[in-house]
Amino acid sequence: MQHVLVTGGAGYIGSHACKALRAAGFVPVTYDNLETGWQDAVKFGPFEHGDLLDRARLDAVFAKYAPVAVMHFAALSQVGESMQEPGRYWRNNVLGSLTLIEAATAAGCLDFVFSSTCATYGDQDNVVLDENSAQQPINAYGASKRAIEDMLHDFEVARGLRHVIFRYFNVAGADPEGEVGEFHDPETHLIPLMLDAIAGKRDALTVYGTDYDTPDGTCIRDYVHVCDLVDAHVLGLKWLQDGKGSRVFNLGTGSGFSVREVIDHSRAVTNQSVPYVDGARRAGDCTKLVSGSTRAEAELGWTPTRSTLETMITDAWRWHQTGHYNT
Repeated sequence: MQHVLVTGGAGYIGSHACKALRAAGFVPVTYDNLETGWQDAVKFGPFEHGDLLDRARLDAVFAKYAPVAVMHFAALSQVGESMQEPGRYWRNNVLGSLTLIEAATAAGCLDFVFSSTCATYGDQDNVVLDENSAQQPINAYGASKRAIEDMLHDFEVARGLRHVIFRYFNVAGADPEGEVGEFHDPETHLIPLMLDAIAGKRDALTVYGTDYDTPDGTCIRDYVHVCDLVDAHVLGLKWLQDGKGSRVFNLGTGSGFSVREVIDHSRAVTNQSVPYVDGARRAGDCTKLVSGSTRAEAELGWTPTRSTLETMITDAWRWHQTGHYNT
């Protein structure tokens, strides 16, 4: 069986990707330093503890498994923190990715699937965001991801590195079978924060900003189910293995929901009240981010089947009630 190196495979999206890879007949090899990931999430293949900045460790892992491809999820990803500590993001995300890419190309592993973000587009109100939209990030997180995209293009020219870049919108939900789910420490994502508030694990959800230029004053985001998202990554890997060229794909549903709409749906799904308070805007937050692309559907054959708010919140609530990874 073919091995795929999954950086950040102990994290939220990476662990779901490992499950999808195993189901598709690959052996996912998780490479993670466990700074934000969880050992308990590594269930679908071998685990290798290591940091992206450790070239010798990466070289050893490539030599041990001879992976046919890399799926690169490992990154710092908190927008607010990136505004306060940009150096961490440039060092970890950009320098770490450079080290990984150099190790992969040196080992002859030339198929690379990269987890990018819609944050590379920045704040473009009333613009339909597709893969050709201008990239003008407004925070260090988005800027670091854009830099890695540029890096991949350069290494394709210089070393023949074939790549698929996925720019995703807001990821939500959890494995419907409950094997893995979403758990961050500290938690920063809207839906798990809201479910914590519903469950009484925090006093209230804070709604950051109520004066945006949206119908109800709160930010609008395009939500995609994590299982739909990782299905696209498997399709992207097969795209490369079929000899197709490097490509960029947005992953979103084309439907945007405000924070208040997500609260309303959560109330309906859980049949419980949602304690929340209104707060000030956070630096680096955009008003609206919604995909306007159908490229992934047209070219990859990707269809997001679980990406309704009801399904995403239902799956997240089920996971939330079963407990979390050991801390």
